[in-house]
Amino acid sequence: MGTRQPSSRSLLALAHELADLSGDALRRHFRRSLAVTNKAVGPDFDPVTEADRNAERIMRKAIARAFPEHGIFGEEFEPVSGAGRYEWILDPIDGTRAFMMGSPLWGTLIGLTDGGRPVLGVMNQPFTRERFWAAAGGARMRGPDARSRRLRTRASAKLEEAVLTSTHPDLFAGSFERERFAELKSRVLMTRFGGDCYGYCLLAAGFVDLIVEAGLKPYDVRALIPIIEKAGGIITTWEGEPALNGGRIIAAGDARLHRQALRILGG
Repeated sequence: MGTRQPSSRSLLALAHELADLSGDALRRHFRRSLAVTNKAVGPDFDPVTEADRNAERIMRKAIARAFPEHGIFGEEFEPVSGAGRYEWILDPIDGTRAFMMGSPLWGTLIGLTDGGRPVLGVMNQPFTRERFWAAAGGARMRGPDARSRRLRTRASAKLEEAVLTSTHPDLFAGSFERERFAELKSRVLMTRFGGDCYGYCLLAAGFVDLIVEAGLKPYDVRALIPIIEKAGGIITTWEGEPALNGGRIIAAGDARLHRQALRILGG
């Protein structure tokens, strides 16, 4: 007799519970004195705080209670192999540098894959009390007023009218990435840096047209894929391949804009 598969409603309910639990923990640390550890080897800086680790521990425990057979892949601890087809992807603070400096442009990413396919994503910003999510029923957001509304990207067919954002120019390593990004930047209406996962949700909400980044990890992007796609956008690598494993990423609110940008980024 096979194991009964969880309903999409129960999976989404757990994702919201994870966002609530981690959000309560993270608010206690935000804009407070923090001890920061550098995870990088050599001259690079890859910060992690006890807030990151504590929030991920809390989410892992809640998943293990609700669905002990599910796998877990998080940024801060070793993966947990699941017995079935579901795997949760956790990034407790996407934007740790912003968190460290007291900027609210960070969020908690909670994703779920079914047989390797992203089916659910949540981006929670507990300080501003904004939450963006997507599942089978579409993409939605909730603001401080606790009212839920549908997410929809905006139509934008011309590069010259597009708003582009990226977390930081240092993401682009080597001459190819820097030159391709610079070429695209010279063609759009406006470019702003900063935002991490928050920028992707602004794209889903129709305020940003393009996001271009490089060097992303799977936990940086998997939760965002359903949010972008269910809102009507498209997210791929610079080669036009699925964005599941990170790397060089482009997200667009309009497929026409995506095609134009892809021609530039592909060289």
